[in-house]
Amino acid sequence: DEAKLVDLLYWRDVKTTGVVFGAALLLLLSLTVCSIVSVCSYICLALLSVTICFRIYKGILQAIQKSDEGHPFKQYLDQEVALSEDMVHKYSDVVLAKLNKTIGELRRLFLVEDLVDSIKFAVLMWILTYVGALFNGLTLLILGVIAVFSCPIIYEKHQAQIDHYLALVNNQIKDVVGK
Repeated sequence: DEAKLVDLLYWRDVKTTGVVFGAALLLLLSLTVCSIVSVCSYICLALLSVTICFRIYKGILQAIQKSDEGHPFKQYLDQEVALSEDMVHKYSDVVLAKLNKTIGELRRLFLVEDLVDSIKFAVLMWILTYVGALFNGLTLLILGVIAVFSCPIIYEKHQAQIDHYLALVNNQIKDVVGK
């Protein structure tokens, strides 16, 4: 699964990555114009329109050719789509563990177990108030999707130059922190 994600982000299969990137970006841009209820309804209506038209087309084709192919989606209708209990338990246990860890960390930060960590968290929240004033969450999500699909391939193509400049920036930061 991880290899598939890496292949997707590094554009190894341009067609698949293009479809995923385009669909994600189109969905997020649609959410900037319409509510999530409207966007979901439009997606369902579009999908339903395509499947109904295909079903009618295949029915007419079968009537004209006098063939007996049956339902065009029969192979998909016969497949089992239920989630197994093991899979649900596995993923719910992972989500529960992460949620408990997050709750514990937030408790530690808000109740000032470590003063320095709580101050760092406060500074981060203060910076995020300015980010929130400039961008809404959906805009940040759109920028994030664009970055996730473009940064890996840009880094792969220009790795030497980027590493050189990152080393310069790291040296400057170390000098400033050292002083």
